[in-house]
Amino acid sequence: MSRLGRLVAAGAALTVLLALLTSMTGTAAAAAGSEAPGAPGASANWTTGNKQGLGTSVGRDSKVWYTLANGALSEVYYPSGDTANVRSLEFAVTDGTSFVDRESEDTGHAVRLTDPRSLTYQQINTARSGRYRITKTYVTDPARATALMRVTFEPLQPGAYRLFALYDPAVRNSSLHDTAFRRGSGSDVALLTSDEPVASALVSSSGFARTSSGFVGTSDGWTDLAADHQLDWDYDSATDGNVLQTGEIPLKTDPGDATKFTLALGFGDSDSGAENTARATLTRTFPVRAAAYQNGWHAYVKSLRKVPNALTGRLTTQYNVSVMTVKAHEDKTYPGAFIASLTLPWGFAANSDEGGGGYHFVWARDLYQQASSLLAAGDRAAADRAVTWLFTRQQLADGTFPQTSKVDGTPETRAVQLDQTSFPIILAWQTGRTDDATWPGVRKAANALVQRGPATPQERWEETGGYSNSTLPAMIAGLVAASDIARQRGDTTDAALWLGVADAWQRSIEQWLFTTTGPYGDHRYYIRIDDDGDPNDESERDFGNAAGVHLDKAVVDAGFLELVRLGVKAPNDPYVAESLPETDASLAVDTSSGRVWHRYTFDGYGEKADGSPWAFNTPGTKGRAWPLLGGERGEYEVANGRSGLPLLQTMANTANDGYMIPEQVWDQPEPAPAPYGYQPGKATGSASPLAWAR
Repeated sequence: MSRLGRLVAAGAALTVLLALLTSMTGTAAAAAGSEAPGAPGASANWTTGNKQGLGTSVGRDSKVWYTLANGALSEVYYPSGDTANVRSLEFAVTDGTSFVDRESEDTGHAVRLTDPRSLTYQQINTARSGRYRITKTYVTDPARATALMRVTFEPLQPGAYRLFALYDPAVRNSSLHDTAFRRGSGSDVALLTSDEPVASALVSSSGFARTSSGFVGTSDGWTDLAADHQLDWDYDSATDGNVLQTGEIPLKTDPGDATKFTLALGFGDSDSGAENTARATLTRTFPVRAAAYQNGWHAYVKSLRKVPNALTGRLTTQYNVSVMTVKAHEDKTYPGAFIASLTLPWGFAANSDEGGGGYHFVWARDLYQQASSLLAAGDRAAADRAVTWLFTRQQLADGTFPQTSKVDGTPETRAVQLDQTSFPIILAWQTGRTDDATWPGVRKAANALVQRGPATPQERWEETGGYSNSTLPAMIAGLVAASDIARQRGDTTDAALWLGVADAWQRSIEQWLFTTTGPYGDHRYYIRIDDDGDPNDESERDFGNAAGVHLDKAVVDAGFLELVRLGVKAPNDPYVAESLPETDASLAVDTSSGRVWHRYTFDGYGEKADGSPWAFNTPGTKGRAWPLLGGERGEYEVANGRSGLPLLQTMANTANDGYMIPEQVWDQPEPAPAPYGYQPGKATGSASPLAWAR
């Protein structure tokens, strides 16, 4: 048995022993000033990828990000967006005798953006029993790594209520190996958790009436409260395991009065550093900190181009939130590194014991989409930082870019996707980067495209290789951009070579990717990808990720729209137009939010029919519809002189009340009820928000 297996078995045995002791002696297990039993505690998963909201300060002094889900504070990141340190922070409510509620499970959840020009969110949770309401407003301290929660507990029915904060840390992307303890005296106690070199500290402006630290499922405060509605245990510490800290909030003595207080969750590289950070934040009131936070976002929004006149009402707010959300995904230690999402898709099924990968990495493709959107919005500096980071941090020695990397540029996965080698060149060209520092990287990337193309080992959906209808346009555009940069630098030899290759590939697109013998429609359309450059043969393959084995010409996606978006084909190109009917028939689905498209025929990256989460290469999974593909179709419509506003409205319709646009939406035919609380045309448990979809 592995060390982890032995620890889990030992923890299970201690659970049984603890239950026996409690049943025989009542509170005999509650030893004040002692170490909690039951290590290492139960195994745990992360929370859902469907976030209601997120936030961070604009500046770089506050290296902390918060997310919200299921009525609670979910993953909190520090010191970068690729390092989660919290699973959840929520409340338990009891009257001490007849009931105990857990906020995420026993209340109805609402969320609202309290300021349309800053990422300031409020959760309003009302007990399903009607007894009470908890309202929480979130910001971060612009000067420090502290997440702030302003809380109002409001009794709606008479009762002798007690309120407990349940803090579930998962320091350094792991719910194991954390050590929790308290420091201070009386009500002035800080709840500290560490897994070197990262520590957190939870402090309350009203202090804590009682606290206890324990192991999840064995000796934690929630387990104690669930047993008899009382916090009997009083443990000083819980060492090396999956810990949970509990702190009772003193309530107003008049049962009808609302209680208001602020929780500060600070981070640092030591216990004392985290505590000092949290306490320093609380030296000023929440309104003061919130005003500074909001002013930072107001100044940023004001620095951008004016919101397009065509966007009115909710679309104006959606636009601003989308821009701010993309900006929020930029790292603060390594500026220019934009992670794909501050989420873990289907995180509630992803084990948190060791690892918190999810979408917390940098894809050069996603970064291009994010940085170019900020460039379009008027934030040129962000696009410049992205170019610098790409060519100084992420690019590999052979000129290519890794599939994913950490924010410091260290490769996480190394599969080669040649659109990711192309987009950095395109972004450099868009920002006019012909400088001596950028040019060598552009030259290496362009040469890598010539040497490795025109087929790509993987295309943008990361599941198969060949002649790709989305990667090939990016490669052609990348070579044209590199050629222009070379020309501006006086390198006529490379300029001619790269432009010549790009022209040759452009002339061959139909030969490689346009079938005239396909099984759909009039048989004439672009296919998703081809293994040998003959789209009319009978080649077939396993498309991976539970998609199954199919003919190449039986699988379509709308990636060919990149031909128009990237200027490789004219907007009215007949081959592009001719491919739309077959693509729509195979991929389009009408939802209550509007028409949304699937990635490709037979896609398996999504939930099963019963809503259970995706798992790699698991039979029965089905890819759901992606709102961002409606955005790509909208760009095509605009290029052809038509309005893209209806498609933009559909994207906005898929967003939740916090304006988070999801990766995928639930598209199962009605009237069958949607499982897992999913709503038709709204987010599934995948990534929400997906920064690419902004």
